[in-house]
Amino acid sequence: MARFSVCGGDDGEGPSNNNHQSRKRQRLPSIDENEEDAETSDNGSSGEEDEEETQNRGMRTESEDRESTSDDSDREVLIEERRFGKFVNSQSSSKDSHLSVTLLDPDVLDCPICCEPLKIPIFQCDNGHLACTLCCTKVRNRCPSCTLPIGYVRCRAMEKVIETSRVSCINAKYGCKENTVYGNRFSHEKVCVFTPCSCPIVDCNYSGYYKDLNNHVRAEHKDELISFVWNTRLTISLDLNEKTTVLQEENDGHVIVVQVFKALHAVYVSVSCIAPLAPGVGKFSCSLTKVTVDSLLKQGFMVKNIQKVLNELPEDGFMLIPSYLLSGNENLNLQTWIGRGRVFVHS
Repeated sequence: MARFSVCGGDDGEGPSNNNHQSRKRQRLPSIDENEEDAETSDNGSSGEEDEEETQNRGMRTESEDRESTSDDSDREVLIEERRFGKFVNSQSSSKDSHLSVTLLDPDVLDCPICCEPLKIPIFQCDNGHLACTLCCTKVRNRCPSCTLPIGYVRCRAMEKVIETSRVSCINAKYGCKENTVYGNRFSHEKVCVFTPCSCPIVDCNYSGYYKDLNNHVRAEHKDELISFVWNTRLTISLDLNEKTTVLQEENDGHVIVVQVFKALHAVYVSVSCIAPLAPGVGKFSCSLTKVTVDSLLKQGFMVKNIQKVLNELPEDGFMLIPSYLLSGNENLNLQTWIGRGRVFVHS
């Protein structure tokens, strides 16, 4: 079988058949020539010689028929072997390609104790119950399902499944093309640059890739935001009842949200950027200054990246303004600087 080419074409089989047939055709005329020479040399041959000649011709005809039948059989074998060769090649190529598998219950790849994605090493008890390394320690090497010892025998089959499994990012519909090991998918999703960000404008339900969000805000909410330029002072008047004020950088289009939270004896002012936590997005800092007739309050801090505006008191990245500096007004006037990096952290 190895001598036949799967692609057909110039495989050497055709020429060999032609040569074989040509050799046969060459043998037959040589016999005829000999017979003709014999007839010429003996013009007075008897009737018995004629009968022998007739018998010889009959034998040659039967031989040609058998050879023709043999040639047809060879062609059939060749066709079948070529078909089989194509089948073998298709089977081989399918083994090299990736196989897509759908899990009806994706929880089977999670630790049944902590419900986190399984990571190597994976252990099993004698009854086949699984547990990750951390959970084996937490349960003191006793299977919570059957109380048998666990944490000593590796489950190599499940480790192989986890090791060879790849899952697409949950943000694939927003443009992410990353495929990660199942056990590491949460680590990637936390810092995925395509993490969807929500529009900070009230009653707008838009959500998507942060650069698309910047374009959306500029196109759809131009009249509802305040433009600013990096490292340039901007005086803004914050309505204490509105809570949220939206800024947008004129060139890059980054969306900045300034929020105000009223407490019993103070006001919290936070500054955030609507962007994912991905390392390459960039970091920003700001400086806020509150000026009154008798005092000046100034603070610089890093701007936090958030994906959605939340009406919750900030834990860090804010300025605390005592109530006595507000003078009973419903508006809070602040001098604001926003820039790249840590330029305003210690200003």
